[in-house]
Amino acid sequence: MFAAVDLGSNSFRFHIGKLEGGVIRVVKSVRDPIRLGAGLDKNSNLTEVAMQSAIASLARFRVVMSEYPLTSVRVVATNTLRIAKNAQKFLPLAEAAIGYPIEIISGEEEGRLIYIGVANSLVLPDSDRLVIDIGGGSTEVILGRGAEIKRVESFGIGTVNQSMAFFPDGRIDADSFERAVLSARSNVEDAVEIFGAQHWKHAYGSSGTVRAIADAIAKNGLGDGRITLRSVEALKQRLIEFGHVSRVEFNGLKSDRAAVIMGGLAVLIGLMQELKIELVQPVEAGLRMGVMWDLQLRATQRDRRDQSVSDFLSRLQVDATRAAKVADMAATLFQLLKPASATYAPYLNWSALLHETGMAVSQSAYHKHSAYLISHADLPGFTTREQRVMSTMILGQKGNLRKIGESLADTDFAKAVLALRLAVMFLHAHITLDAGQLSLKMKSRIDVEYSRDWGIAHSTASYWLQKEQEWWNGVGVEFAIRIR
Repeated sequence: MFAAVDLGSNSFRFHIGKLEGGVIRVVKSVRDPIRLGAGLDKNSNLTEVAMQSAIASLARFRVVMSEYPLTSVRVVATNTLRIAKNAQKFLPLAEAAIGYPIEIISGEEEGRLIYIGVANSLVLPDSDRLVIDIGGGSTEVILGRGAEIKRVESFGIGTVNQSMAFFPDGRIDADSFERAVLSARSNVEDAVEIFGAQHWKHAYGSSGTVRAIADAIAKNGLGDGRITLRSVEALKQRLIEFGHVSRVEFNGLKSDRAAVIMGGLAVLIGLMQELKIELVQPVEAGLRMGVMWDLQLRATQRDRRDQSVSDFLSRLQVDATRAAKVADMAATLFQLLKPASATYAPYLNWSALLHETGMAVSQSAYHKHSAYLISHADLPGFTTREQRVMSTMILGQKGNLRKIGESLADTDFAKAVLALRLAVMFLHAHITLDAGQLSLKMKSRIDVEYSRDWGIAHSTASYWLQKEQEWWNGVGVEFAIRIR
């Protein structure tokens, strides 16, 4: 049983689902419209009131989730926490409230997960499609065919920020709508060649905003009852007639949606005009369903992150044989070090495979280039935090350790770094690792023991082990070498 928690700019939501007959069935769904995006001050910091409201919401989520036998949980945060300058202050408090790590995902990763959720809910498996998800703080546009994602873009326009920018006092008039639509169009005009109608047959809207607009159109006799340009223009005109958000009243529209529907509608109209979309079909799937499908894929060892690493290695023409050798040796060494958990094992594997990507920039200080690339690359399936972990491991693969000194306080992380460093060293020394010839331990200190014959046969390795001793001693970790 999976739980997917979405900390959006307009609302916090979670789904709990289980796989039945090849389909994930949602057994519990909760929504809390806290409008976190409206809690950013003029300096892009979350206010104390907004943080406390969010923490209280997450604590309530934790209570409900505790009633289910969950095997996997993933909590993702989107645009507001991407841009909040004090997000790092808020995250530890939020994680304590819900009891799980919170991942601030990129707009591209958000789009990928949205598409996975939509693709698994449609009956036309091989069609070319456009998926639009209008969130509180950003809008994701994804082009794909069947299960394949061809292009993802995230635009910084959404229901909350557009409503606050163009309808700040709740007044709704034609001029405000015109400016809001023009703003949306200006944000996406460069994407016309990529996402234009010539590239897809069907357009889908996956967000709660699109579904709310669809309900308002269908249940109030607007246009032809579908999301067409004629219908959204009719909805816009009706909102203008209301004149103020406090007077907005539609059959099927929740009161909390009424406060931000103008911004979402402006974004949708702008997209439809620029991308020449004649019809948008609302679909009951999106980010949370995508997160649960991603958890299911990971559980069956079809992890999208593995494919991302493979694609990145191919794109940068990394020597796959060398990368695989380092990954295999690092895994063996990590097991010799007996980590308390396997948490860092997959990150060590990916870091080892990616450790020479910086060679595409320069052989000099390649480890620094590699670390930078992995920290900033678009790697579908990985969160920003995960890429930061790998970037730090890769930066620490050689040379002095003071540059990653703080991270070494985590003993298991330090063991992963040691395993990677030794694996890289052995590769350069043309050593095939034989665990029977080398003893390796790390408790209060690092203990390396090898035979005199092994040291003679691998004289450069003996030299580098002595250098390794200096570097670990430099960060306060005793490194003992014993030759038997």
